[in-house]
Amino acid sequence: MNMREKFSIILLSLGFILAFLPFSANRSFTVKPHKLLPEILDGKTYLSADQVARFVASEDTTVQIIDLRPAKEYMAFNIPGSINVPYSEFLNADQGNFLKGGNTMNILYSNGDFDSNYALVIAKGMNYKNIYVMKGGLNEWFNTVMNSRFSGEKISARENALFETRSRAGKMFTELNSLPDSLKLKFIESKHSASKKLDGGCE
Repeated sequence: MNMREKFSIILLSLGFILAFLPFSANRSFTVKPHKLLPEILDGKTYLSADQVARFVASEDTTVQIIDLRPAKEYMAFNIPGSINVPYSEFLNADQGNFLKGGNTMNILYSNGDFDSNYALVIAKGMNYKNIYVMKGGLNEWFNTVMNSRFSGEKISARENALFETRSRAGKMFTELNSLPDSLKLKFIESKHSASKKLDGGCE
């Protein structure tokens, strides 16, 4: 997708959100469009599947990954360490209930780009910081991380590190998502409890 297409999508997103979302006085856009657009179009806002895989593989506690897909899809398979906030809930709830502040990176993903880009506009429009999108969503995760293969006789140190990260993140993904639903749910809940404790909260 080129910059012009991305710019058009962002403009359409802004128009849609401003025209149709039922914001209240305490839940409304506080960032002006002319300041919001440069933030959204900043390439640093969009992370590659490899960057997210690195956070997953290292179990980075300064990162919160948010899956915007419906709960049923999330339970079928999800990125390890992610929490589920369905897109409809993201639109209608107080985003402060699930977006972490401070230095935590909040990374949004869905199957593709549309829902996560809309959610990005909403969060940044309401002046939440450290909001990012995983480019290509789960489709790109499968293409890049899960389908990673090494071919050839030689591999550079950089390629080897990248391959090892993909392999570790892919293995974690497979192990989590091969669990029965009851065990997967317990595993997800235990991760979230541990995360709350690290944040200074309680169970």
